[in-house]
Amino acid sequence: MTPLFHPHLINGPCGDPALYIDFLFQRRALMFDLGELSALPPRRALRLSDVFISHAHMDHFIGFDTLLRLLLGRDAHLRLHGPPGLIEHAGHHLQGYTWNLLHNYTTELVFEVSEFAADGRHARARFRSGDNFRRQDVAPPAFAGGVLLDEPGFRIRAAQLDHGIPCLGFMLEEKTHINVWRNRLDALGLPTGPWLAHLKRLVREEAPDDTPVEIAWHDRHGEHRRELPLGYLRQEVLQETRGQKIAYVTDVAFHEANRRAIVALARGADLFYIEAPFLDAAAPRAAATAHLTARQAGRLAREAGVRRVIPFHFSPRHSGDEPVLEAEVLAAFDGY
Repeated sequence: MTPLFHPHLINGPCGDPALYIDFLFQRRALMFDLGELSALPPRRALRLSDVFISHAHMDHFIGFDTLLRLLLGRDAHLRLHGPPGLIEHAGHHLQGYTWNLLHNYTTELVFEVSEFAADGRHARARFRSGDNFRRQDVAPPAFAGGVLLDEPGFRIRAAQLDHGIPCLGFMLEEKTHINVWRNRLDALGLPTGPWLAHLKRLVREEAPDDTPVEIAWHDRHGEHRRELPLGYLRQEVLQETRGQKIAYVTDVAFHEANRRAIVALARGADLFYIEAPFLDAAAPRAAATAHLTARQAGRLAREAGVRRVIPFHFSPRHSGDEPVLEAEVLAAFDGY
């Protein structure tokens, strides 16, 4: 199975949290957290449509200014999703600069910031370059069932966790993974091409089986065009399987309420990115700073039944001990 989502820790396991998730065959990407972003190529940053912020500590949000500088002067609309207070934090960043020359731009940059709160008091605001990035409150989102973003191909759910402040964990779920049988295309005399993306989109949108699908291509024999019903193509050339799941949890205290919420959120994930800042020997330090130990991270991954655990956000106090941190995580994950 060729995965749709391709995740990459921009700063590796030791640097600021910033998980970039590229979409296969699409000019689109998502990101979990906005740590320092100098290692992110601008062309990749420009693909971002949505960024999900766990909380606004500096090492998780300082990259906002990098994106602001990159996007300024372009027509862009970037959505930010995070915990209560994110609107105010984004507004302070934007109002920390002087914007008296924005009237010279012919482009419009918009930040749309949404807050998810466990008590249901969600909020949303927009900041437009055409209005000098003044805050404009708009209708709050519903976020039913903790779903922050729901599109035909995937959804993103959040859980509010405790880091001494509200901190969000996230789950990215592909609804259905669709593969194309290349040998069956060949047998039917059909080409590959952009029409397959359209076909997959119709399937994800649950279009009726009698929906016509136009197939056009050019070869050495000239131009060709065929039209076949969606239901026939779905049965003959597509394979639908369980979608990909990626969970992301960082900066959380280890206690029972967090344990239950994390295990429920990450249940069955293919990839589970989870913080592991401290060795188990430094458990008192982890507790004092509302973080996990490597052993606790591995235990949570095991309880959630994930396929693969990827530890990150290692503390500088364990610099040089990264293999030991990883070993502690994997030992607990394997039940040792």
